[in-house]
Amino acid sequence: MKTWTRDEWQTRRDAHLARVEGLAHAFLRRRSRGEKHPVEDFLFTYYQLPPTRLIEWFPPLHTAIEVRADDLESMPWLQNAPHLLRDGLWSLDPAQVTPRIRELAAWIAQLCQNILARPPRLRCYGLHEWAMVYQQTAEQVRHSGYTLRMPPEQLATFIDSQNVCCSHYDAFRFFTPAAKPLNALQPVLETRLELEQGGCLHTNMDLYKWSAKLLPWCGSDLVSECFLNAWQGRQLDMRASPYELTALGYTPVKIETPEGRAEYECEQRRLAEAAVPLREKLRQVAAELAKGEFGVPASAGKIHV
Repeated sequence: MKTWTRDEWQTRRDAHLARVEGLAHAFLRRRSRGEKHPVEDFLFTYYQLPPTRLIEWFPPLHTAIEVRADDLESMPWLQNAPHLLRDGLWSLDPAQVTPRIRELAAWIAQLCQNILARPPRLRCYGLHEWAMVYQQTAEQVRHSGYTLRMPPEQLATFIDSQNVCCSHYDAFRFFTPAAKPLNALQPVLETRLELEQGGCLHTNMDLYKWSAKLLPWCGSDLVSECFLNAWQGRQLDMRASPYELTALGYTPVKIETPEGRAEYECEQRRLAEAAVPLREKLRQVAAELAKGEFGVPASAGKIHV
């Protein structure tokens, strides 16, 4: 069991808030006004951790923090979590890790290990976003309040000229029916462990999803680091999309040109490399959590989430 002094954990908490608080509060303000944002809302709608919970800070399992009464008053979620409080030291209670969490952690650890073991595949050029509007009218597209950067007929011709090779189930399932046969792979929920790979923008963004599912046990530092990674991925995702979002501050990455595809691949590689240490952290945390209180590993089983 490690122990963090008040100065140590408050420094970590402040860094956590710097990563997540601005975007979380902006989303809450938009929601209160009934407004939507085609780029930023994704982090709080598709990824379903409530923004108020994202802001909350926890240390990871097997780490105690020095607390005073005023700390517990200002952070009431600490008292609502499964915890131990002894002699001014607060920590998560390992005896309350459920079998379901252990099984999920084992599955996440296996997913991370598989992705780390296989080479990343680049040069997909973000075509998944284009496949989601393939052969749709301007009124049918998901973000119908924003124009496409080219007419639907021209967009379809461009997609037909490319090699579509999406390996991510949750991206592929949003392809239009006409676009799905164009994909070199046909990922399904059950093939995640076999198909996901570290070059995929959405696979790297999903580090946030998987870490959030292990809260509070994995600690908030890892979750907010993965959140920031997802935010950077989301920006590239939508800059390379067929939507015209310049007015929102998103300069397009024009993958319909050779220069744009080169730019996308460069950014994709940078994000893939940045995701590697986060994925290894998550793998280690999940593997340890899967062992449970008695050090017996849980089976990865057939958990599909």
